[in-house]
Amino acid sequence: MDAKQFLAELRHFVEAPGGIGQLREMIYQLAITGALTQQLETDGDARVLLADVAATKNRLIREKSYKRLPKLESEAIDLPRTIQLPETWCWTRLIDIGEVNPRNDAPDDAAASFIPMSGLSQAHKGQLAPEASRWGTIKKGYTHFANRDVVVAKITPCFENGKAAVVQDLEHEIGAGTTELHVFRPIHAGILSGYIYLFLRSPYFTVEGRESMTGTAGQKRLPANYFATRAVPLPPTKEQSRIVAKVDEMMALCDTLEEQQQARRKLQTNLRQSTLQTVATATSPYELQTAWTRLAENIGELFNATEDVDDLRKAILDLSVSGYLSAQDELDESATYLKAKILAAKEKGIADGSVSRKKHVKPEELKETMLPPHWESITLDEAISKIDAGWSPACLPRARGDESKWGVLKTTAVQVLRFLPDEHKELPASLDPRPQYQIKVGDILITRAGPRNRVGICCVVDFAPPRLMISDKLIRFHIVDDLINPRFVSLCLSAGEPGRIVERLKSGMADSQMNISQDKLRSITIPLPPIEEQQRILTKIDGLMDLLDAYCERLRNSERLAEQVAAATVSALTGIAIEQEEEPMKAPKTELVAPLRLGTLPGIRDQAPLATILARNNGELTAKDLWQRFGGEIDDFYAQLKTEVAHGWILEPAPGEMREKQNDTVGA
Repeated sequence: MDAKQFLAELRHFVEAPGGIGQLREMIYQLAITGALTQQLETDGDARVLLADVAATKNRLIREKSYKRLPKLESEAIDLPRTIQLPETWCWTRLIDIGEVNPRNDAPDDAAASFIPMSGLSQAHKGQLAPEASRWGTIKKGYTHFANRDVVVAKITPCFENGKAAVVQDLEHEIGAGTTELHVFRPIHAGILSGYIYLFLRSPYFTVEGRESMTGTAGQKRLPANYFATRAVPLPPTKEQSRIVAKVDEMMALCDTLEEQQQARRKLQTNLRQSTLQTVATATSPYELQTAWTRLAENIGELFNATEDVDDLRKAILDLSVSGYLSAQDELDESATYLKAKILAAKEKGIADGSVSRKKHVKPEELKETMLPPHWESITLDEAISKIDAGWSPACLPRARGDESKWGVLKTTAVQVLRFLPDEHKELPASLDPRPQYQIKVGDILITRAGPRNRVGICCVVDFAPPRLMISDKLIRFHIVDDLINPRFVSLCLSAGEPGRIVERLKSGMADSQMNISQDKLRSITIPLPPIEEQQRILTKIDGLMDLLDAYCERLRNSERLAEQVAAATVSALTGIAIEQEEEPMKAPKTELVAPLRLGTLPGIRDQAPLATILARNNGELTAKDLWQRFGGEIDDFYAQLKTEVAHGWILEPAPGEMREKQNDTVGA
């Protein structure tokens, strides 16, 4: 594809998923290979500039004002075969035209602007966000930098997300920041920081940089030797300046394109929500049919991304529990008779001791929903025969190897109307199982504790592998004599007004840790159609969801094709395949064996789960024990540990206490 054809098809390119991001990467690539600007005779030759830089470097070495890296300097330049530079350009390396990760000569108590990783922007020429109010002096161990330095994140995923910046306008002229930065400092006025920034953002640097990263999964870093010795295409200074200006101009156009896309997306979202609201608030079959026809005729415009279809799924579920997806059948047993049977069975169970009597709860009535005349409503308190929560012992951080072992379900086993039995942890052999918590087909499960978006999620156990127990973060209940379809109960708690009541009944000090109690759950009122109609509703939903699944698959195929076309276009124009298949994540080869000890006790509002666990265990645990009590993934554990060590809530582990992991052991 040539440039003319590309411009003719630009609209399709930028509308592809991630299209504008790939357009930005292509601009960076064309910029550092001489394809964005015209070479002028008045610019001179980069070789002359390079010779002048070498003379400056030698002078700084004699003056002992330059940090040398002899091992890296001795490496030969590895020139790429796919890039043909203009005649006035030449190849060099960062280590030949500036200082790499320069030392800092300022005293430890010098005033400095502190910049955390969060202050490093992904946007083109994004401004650094210093936190000078938090850090007033140079701290030992931090990366140091000054104005005109160019910094790039060296740790995943920050490096992969293009976090880099030209340092400027520091309040104290000296900067100190995260250790996860590589720093380049130009030693000659002819090397423009803005151009080096473009080089570090280019696919030529980043694509192979990802492949060169070392370390364990989730903690990979870009090595200094790649950063320092990667061949740099160097133009004359005047052309560097024109390239920087041209890229700034084109990135501004990309910003405009993104703003236009966001505005169109917002308009589309408003239109979709308005259309769905019209469907949801229909007060008669005629109004519903009219609104639904309008939606169906414009489905391609309203739902052109897979995430958009979630709104339609929710609307269908809301309609189903309001009586709009089914009709009365005279042969059905009446809902009034069904409710009477449920209440009678509940009283009989209480009388014979098979159902325990619970304290009365004030019912949360349905006030917004106009149910069909032949439907009834019932509280879960009236309908539940058994309700309990499980047990959360300290489990192994893995699923069991086979069904002869016991496991405890994680809350992620419960998804909206979907049960995932593989989401569990193995019970250690040292602990005795509690069979009373073993799951069975037909159990209705609802998450009772966790982040706000994970509390109140409900499903039915439709497949029950043996020896799996519920945790104490799950509530399990049954309807008396199974007189209500458990799938319909789960549906009611996930949609419509009952679902909104569930959301309202959640409580907690913060969104990160919410709760819903058994008493509150029992207070919820759900619609009660005839049992036969419940099944018809569920069958109708299954059919509609199958149709939406097929539609989503078409959208995904379309998105994949658009991404492939965009990637192929970039590759054709630049010679660089920006989109690379990621290698499988590798398990850590080492484990931390030093004990972890409590430092400064965190405050009540501090997000310090690891320090809190240590405080409850006499202030000290092995990393393995702390990880198992934490209950998260290994990468999440290390990320959280690093955060809490940085805040002083956990003391820095003793250096060097690492050992090689054996294949058959589990360690943190």
